[in-house]
Amino acid sequence: MAATNQPMIQLKNVSKIYDNGTVGLKDINLNIDKGEFVVVVGLSGAGKSTLLRSINRLQDVSEGDIIIDGKSITSAKGKDLREIRRDIGMIFQSFNLVKRSSVLRNVLTGRVGYYPTWKTTFNLFTKEDKQKAYEALQRVDLADKVYTRADQLSGGQQQRVAIARVLTQNPKIILADEPTASLDPQTSRRVMHDLKMLNEEYGMTVVANLHSVELAKEFGDRVIGVRAGQIVYDGKMSETSQAVFDDIYNGGNGKKGEEDA
Repeated sequence: MAATNQPMIQLKNVSKIYDNGTVGLKDINLNIDKGEFVVVVGLSGAGKSTLLRSINRLQDVSEGDIIIDGKSITSAKGKDLREIRRDIGMIFQSFNLVKRSSVLRNVLTGRVGYYPTWKTTFNLFTKEDKQKAYEALQRVDLADKVYTRADQLSGGQQQRVAIARVLTQNPKIILADEPTASLDPQTSRRVMHDLKMLNEEYGMTVVANLHSVELAKEFGDRVIGVRAGQIVYDGKMSETSQAVFDDIYNGGNGKKGEEDA
């Protein structure tokens, strides 16, 4: 699955220290190739969300550089930053939908990066984009919910709307931050299958923070273990034993946390 020349995501000596002195990330060096499905595991507070939010610059890093498909997002500004971000889809634990808007309207927000602001303010999306949104909803089996308000859907359906929104955006990269944390096991697997579909059929590179080791094992091609803001393991899932997972979570002591962030 390696890229022909450069990684899709590169982190070079990346550190993040918060204003209160907390170390979020410490000297991270990481390459992720085009088309990989990478799962990031670790305890609550280990730095998993910080890692993901740094990749699309939802937060700035303190040191180092993050390169997306050959371009530095760390130093990008204005139009350049918007264009890089357009290639990065984000899926959140809390779904991040506009609850009072229709499913279709929520999915269409995936196209916002392709329009000037005034057009999206007045909902002036093209027929082609509305068709894209409808087709994306078909892919996640929600075509019958096009005009339903988002707050009338179940949690699993809302997360699948978020996946359809990402498909409509057509990014190169999907960052999924605990996408199944608030869902039951059966719904979680359905959501993960949809993410795998985007990865395998559309070639999108997926980086997902997961609390569930079982889901990580089932869906990930590669696993990255994070502890105290550092990468403590990076390997192929097929070569990763349960003992490795135990070590990522325990680090020689303690138990796997009940909550994860």
